[in-house]
Amino acid sequence: MYDKAEIKVKAGNGGDGAVSFRREKFAPLGGPDGGDGGPGGDVVLMADQSVASLRLFKRNRLYRAGDGGSGKGQKKKGKKGSDLILKVPVGTIVWEATEVFQNSKGGDASSPVEHGGGVAMLADLSEPGQEAVVVRGGRGGAGNTHFATSTNQAPRIAQKGETGEERSLLLELRLIADVGIIGFPNVGKSSLLAAASRAKPKIAAYPFTTLEPILGVVDAERTSFVLAEIPGLIEGAHAGRGLGSEFLRHALRTKILIHLIDGSSAFPVEDMIRVNTELRLFDGGLAGKPQVMAVNKIDMPEVRERVDDIRKAFIEAGSPALFVSAATGEGVPPLMAEAARMLKQIAGTEAAVTEEHKRVFRPVPRERFEVVREDDVFVIRSSEIERIVARVDTNDPEVLRQIRGLLDRMGIGRRLMKMGLKRGDRVRCGEREWEW
Repeated sequence: MYDKAEIKVKAGNGGDGAVSFRREKFAPLGGPDGGDGGPGGDVVLMADQSVASLRLFKRNRLYRAGDGGSGKGQKKKGKKGSDLILKVPVGTIVWEATEVFQNSKGGDASSPVEHGGGVAMLADLSEPGQEAVVVRGGRGGAGNTHFATSTNQAPRIAQKGETGEERSLLLELRLIADVGIIGFPNVGKSSLLAAASRAKPKIAAYPFTTLEPILGVVDAERTSFVLAEIPGLIEGAHAGRGLGSEFLRHALRTKILIHLIDGSSAFPVEDMIRVNTELRLFDGGLAGKPQVMAVNKIDMPEVRERVDDIRKAFIEAGSPALFVSAATGEGVPPLMAEAARMLKQIAGTEAAVTEEHKRVFRPVPRERFEVVREDDVFVIRSSEIERIVARVDTNDPEVLRQIRGLLDRMGIGRRLMKMGLKRGDRVRCGEREWEW
């Protein structure tokens, strides 16, 4: 199943601001009219019900939004870069990928859950139509009209467009189901799913028949709910053994669990304890989900003979159990009815918290600058100034005069003077260095 993918996304760069002056018939010496650059496009992830898996993201790993257009004369602003909308399955969680996700072979990323968390989640797209901006396009550069002052009426400086954000993402699909069926292999999970719903899972009498989670819809108690079979549970599943961690993540979204026990086991209560231990080791919240205990295979004579003893053992363990035969359907309707009642009970006690995932842009902090001295060079650290000097000729005396005026207005010139800057000293910003 394609339920994980690691991709790289790059937002569009902002367009450059223009250096332009009015040159009209009756205004041959007009003022500056350079327009601003357009902003770069964003990369947006959108949950879409028509997308079933992350298969498409295995083919292409790099996605990029459009760049903004450059500004033009007559104060014409550059065109905004086109946004890139990537459709993902409902239930996709977006993490910022780091080296911890790379496996030893450098292949697909592994789940952050398997590494104990500690990683920022960027988005949880659990509802159809939900969107998340994962990287934001760069701002367009300011045209020379923004740098005109009473003492500098012909500015020859403009701003370079801002570089768009980029990052590596880990996409992780967790199926969304109301009820999950858990239990060791070969206890009859697939048979129970088939008996209770319209799903048609592959069924056979050997372990690991099911290699991916399967969903079905159950009608019970005048309502319906989604039932999922969660495969892959063996001892050591929390650490990935038997593909356990590949599938346990899907159980995290369920509201309740039907814990299916093999009635032919010599120690059914111990089987229950071992499964719950795996859940607890994988995720504490998963182990705390409400459970309906169900003992299967009562159609077998040797199991039916032990029903009273097994029932007593589960009561003594504090977990009363229902008895079913997934093969014949006996006891399945009451089991589904109990699951439906429990779901209604949970719905009545849950806080009504609705979180809307809108395309909300992160606020951009106000520009800050820093001035440091490295040997004999005064270094200005400011993205705004860096975007300006990157576009101009710092050997042009008039351009340097205009830059000094801008630095004075921003308070950077005063800071430089306090640090001992004098005529002839070297100043650097970004990759540009010039003489003061």
